[in-house]
Amino acid sequence: MTAPAQTQIEILQRLLDQERQARLAAEAVVEQGVRDLYHKQQQLRLLEAVADAANQSSSVEEALQVGVRTVCEYTDWQIGHAYLPDPSHRRLRSTSIWYGVDEGRFRDFYDATGDFGFAVGHGLPGSVLASGSPAWVSDIMVDASFTRAEAAGFAGLRSAVAFPILLGSEVTAVLEFFSDQTLDPDETLLRLLAKIGAQLGRVAERERARDRLLHDALHDPLTGLPNRALFSDRLSHAVSRTARDQHAAFAVLFLDLDRFKLFNDSLGHPVGDAVIVEVARRWAACLRAGDTLARLGGDEFTVLLDGITGVNDAVRAAVRMMEALEPAIVVDGQELFASASIGIATSSTGGESTDDILRQADLAMYRAKVLGKGRYEIYDPVMHEQAVGRFSLESRMRQALQAEEFVLHYQPIVSLHDGAIVGVEALVRWQKSPTELVYPDEFIPIAEDTGLIVFLGMWVLREACRTMVHWHEQFPTEPPLTVAVNVSARQFAQYDFAEQVGRVLAETGIRPETVKLEITESVSMTNTQHTQEVLAQLEALGVFVSIDDFGTGYSSLAYLHSFPMDTLKIDRSFVAQLDRGDTGRQIIATIMNLARDLGIRVIAEGTETSQHVEELKSLGCDFAQGYFFSHPVESAAVTSLLEARGSGPQALEASPAKVEAVTTAVAAAAVVAVASAVASDSDPDALPA
Repeated sequence: MTAPAQTQIEILQRLLDQERQARLAAEAVVEQGVRDLYHKQQQLRLLEAVADAANQSSSVEEALQVGVRTVCEYTDWQIGHAYLPDPSHRRLRSTSIWYGVDEGRFRDFYDATGDFGFAVGHGLPGSVLASGSPAWVSDIMVDASFTRAEAAGFAGLRSAVAFPILLGSEVTAVLEFFSDQTLDPDETLLRLLAKIGAQLGRVAERERARDRLLHDALHDPLTGLPNRALFSDRLSHAVSRTARDQHAAFAVLFLDLDRFKLFNDSLGHPVGDAVIVEVARRWAACLRAGDTLARLGGDEFTVLLDGITGVNDAVRAAVRMMEALEPAIVVDGQELFASASIGIATSSTGGESTDDILRQADLAMYRAKVLGKGRYEIYDPVMHEQAVGRFSLESRMRQALQAEEFVLHYQPIVSLHDGAIVGVEALVRWQKSPTELVYPDEFIPIAEDTGLIVFLGMWVLREACRTMVHWHEQFPTEPPLTVAVNVSARQFAQYDFAEQVGRVLAETGIRPETVKLEITESVSMTNTQHTQEVLAQLEALGVFVSIDDFGTGYSSLAYLHSFPMDTLKIDRSFVAQLDRGDTGRQIIATIMNLARDLGIRVIAEGTETSQHVEELKSLGCDFAQGYFFSHPVESAAVTSLLEARGSGPQALEASPAKVEAVTTAVAAAAVVAVASAVASDSDPDALPA
C-alpha cells in the first residue's frame, strides 16, 4: 500500500473515530437529559404527592405521616420520623409518626429516639429547629453532634437528613430520614426537601386558621374568656349530667359590675375595656381549674361551678370574687373602684334547661342590685313573679312618661335659726291615677336600669326650675328661695350633663345660684377626675352642688376638700340616732366640724321630732328638713305655706300642729300626700329623684 493511500485511510479512520465520539457524546447528552427529565418528573411526582396530601389531610399529623412515607419511598431511605415543637418552641418532642420501623432491626433505634427530646441546637433535629434550614449528616458514626450514633450503628444506619416544616419563618415540625448507606449531601434533593417543607407548612397554616376561627367563635375577643356560646355548651353538658346523676351538682353565678356605665360614659371605652380585662384576670384567679368563667358581653359575666357539694360552695366562690374587687383598679394612673352584684342558681333550684338556669341566676343578680349592689343573692322562685311585675312596670313607666303622669312634690328646707323656709327639695312622684300615687322607691330602680332616669331626671330639673321661677316672682326675698334636685348616677355620668343643665337654666330663666344639684358620695367618688371636671363646669354656670346622704358612702376627705360644693346633707339614719344616746350626736358633731373646716353649710335630713330639732340646734346645724316641719307636698301646698309666712322671711314655727293646720288648709291633695307618706313602712324618698 502506497504512503498516500495509507494516509487517506488514517484520515478516514480519524474521521470515523471523531464521528463515533461525537455520536457517543450526543447519546450521553440525550441520556443525561432523559435521566434529568426522569429525575425532574420524579421530583414533580413527589411534590404533587405531598401537595395532594396537604390538600386532603384533615390535620397536620395526617399530612406529616403521608409526607414521611412519600419521601422515604422516593429516596429509598429506610426510616422517616417527625417531631413537633412544644408550646415554648424551645424544644422538639418525638411523635408516633414513623415510616419503616416495622422492620425488626430498627426497633432499638426507634425506642432510643422515643426517649429523646431535642432542645434548640441539640442534635440533628435541634439544629434544624435553631436554623430553620435542612441539615445533612454524611456519616453518622463520625459526626460527634449525632447523639444517637450507637443505636443507629446497631441498626445499620449511616446517613441522615432533616428539614423543617415552615409557616413563614416559624418551624412547626421537623422531619428526619435515615439511609443505610454513607451519602454525601445532595443539593438538588435538599432544595426539593425545602419545597416539601413549604408545602406541608400550608397544612399547618390552614389548621391554625381553622383553630383561630373556632376559638374566636367561642371566646370573647377582649378577655379571651369563653363567650355565651361556649358557656351555654358547657352548662348544657352539666345539666345533662345532673339529669342522669342527681349527685352531679353544679351552680351558676351571674355577675354584673355595679355602675360600670359610669366608667365608659365618663372616662371612655378604652378605660372601660381596661377595667373589664383586669376584673376578668382577678376573677379567673379566684376559681378552680375545672370551673368556667365566661363573659357574656358588656359588664356581664357568668361562672359555672361544676362538681360542687352544695350551695355553700357557690357562696364561698361569690365572696372570693367580691373580695377580689376590693383593691383599686389603676388605669392610666387613676384609681378606680369596682364592685359587682352576683346572682346564684344551683342545679337543685328546678331549672330544666340552660336558659332556665341562666334566667334564675340573672334574676338573683338583679335582686342583689335592688338590695344595694356589691352583694350576692341566691335564687328563690318568688323572684320570677317579681321579674314579671318589674317588666310590666317598665312598660307602664314608658307610657307614663309620654302621658305626663309624673308630678313633683316639694319638701321645705327650714332654717334652724329662725324657722324660715329657705328652699325646697323637689321629689318626683308617679300619679298613676287620681287616687294612686307611686313613690320613688318603686320606680327609680327600674328607671336607673333602663336608662329612663336620664329623661326623667332632666324633666324633674326643668319642671322644678319653672316652678321656682314662679315662686321667685310671687315671693321675692333676699336671699331668694332655692330648689334642690337629685341627680342620678347615670345622669351625672353623661358627657354633656353640664350642657344639659345650662340649657334648662336658659329655657326657664331661673337664677343659677338658686339651683342646688344633689349627688351622693358614691357618685362623686366613683370617678373623681370626672367629678371634678363636671363640678367645675357647673360652678362656671353658677349652679351649686350638694353632697346628699353624707356619711353613708366611701368618701375621701382629700377629694372632698377639692370639690366645689355648697352643702353637705346629713343622712337621715344619723339624725334618727339622736334618739339613742351619744353615738348619733358624736357622728353629727364630727360632720359639723368637717363642714365648718370646709366652709360649707349643713342640712340635716329626716328631722322628725322636737328632740331632733333641739339637738341639731345645739350642735350648730344650719338647716333641716323632715316630717317635723312638713311632708313632701304638691306645689299648691308649698305656695300656701309661703303665703302663710308672709312676703318676708318670717318663721315657720317648729310645731307639728301648726304645720298640720297649714297643710290641711291648703288643699285636699296635700292631705292625701301626707297621709300616704305616713302610712308607708319605708321612707318614700330614700332613693334619689
